[in-house]
Amino acid sequence: MSLKGRDFLKLLDYSGEEILQLLDLAAELKAQKKSGVPHMLCEGKSVALIFEKTSTRTRCAFEVAAHDLGMHPVYLDPSGSQIGKKESIADTARVLSGMFDGIEYRGFGQDIVEELARYASVPVWNGLTNEFHPTQILADMLTIREHFGSLAGRKLVYMGDARYNMGNSLMIGCAKLGVNFAACAPAEYFPSEELMDAAQEIAAETGSVLEFWTEPELALRGADVVYTDIWVSMGEPEEVWDARIKALFPYQVNAGLMSLAKPEAVFMHCLPSYHDHKTIIGRQVGKKYGLDALEVTDEVFESPRSLVFQEAENRMHTIKAVMAATLCDL
Repeated sequence: MSLKGRDFLKLLDYSGEEILQLLDLAAELKAQKKSGVPHMLCEGKSVALIFEKTSTRTRCAFEVAAHDLGMHPVYLDPSGSQIGKKESIADTARVLSGMFDGIEYRGFGQDIVEELARYASVPVWNGLTNEFHPTQILADMLTIREHFGSLAGRKLVYMGDARYNMGNSLMIGCAKLGVNFAACAPAEYFPSEELMDAAQEIAAETGSVLEFWTEPELALRGADVVYTDIWVSMGEPEEVWDARIKALFPYQVNAGLMSLAKPEAVFMHCLPSYHDHKTIIGRQVGKKYGLDALEVTDEVFESPRSLVFQEAENRMHTIKAVMAATLCDL
């Protein structure tokens, strides 16, 4: 199936077969990179990378992937673009379409990247919005498949705040690929009912089982993957820490919780992680609340069961697959 010319905004827009096609391409391109085989499939093209929210992994993944494909990436940081300020989103999309072959957006509302895509005449890729993070899910699924050899029938449990991009996207990605999914959090931290209903409709077709638990001991039964994310996202006010820690600390991934999953279960995290005091925020929050770690303990994060750095590397390989498939003749 040709994906050339398609946007990549959310996994709801792609079939399970198309997602698997991207994973297969990512695995092929990863093998070529590891073997030193050049794969400049998009030589001579240029891409614009709009970052209203900064990032280490997403920026590096897009820039290295673009370089490997023979493309020239141009990074626009929060001060380097007038999108939505002096120039409308629609106008920005049309201006950049005349200069670039593809546009990446990482920022705030999903409506922004959707509007960019509506007015752009080149493919637009979602590097993260408040609601969805589709490139991360591709990396996660590639990592799980590499480790276990398969996806369908595996069980992934997401611990913590499942209302936003990671909880939403993991739920949809699992449903599309026949992976069983459980969100474990206080009930008010579950995804929206509308999105849960949409995911259940997809799961009914693929055989995926979707569950929503408030009790970790029930959610983690039979888990192959235990997944978590930071409790306070970029751009949220400092005042939310009190409520989040109080609500989510029972869902911290520690050795006790990992023991409730399968013995061979692995730990995953999209990063950054507050598993110690080696960051400014980690030190500040740890000192204020008397905690050694937040969403995951250092014992779990640094354990042999942790796949977080393999997962981080796979951001680049899967992003490369998305750009190659939507821009180039394969």
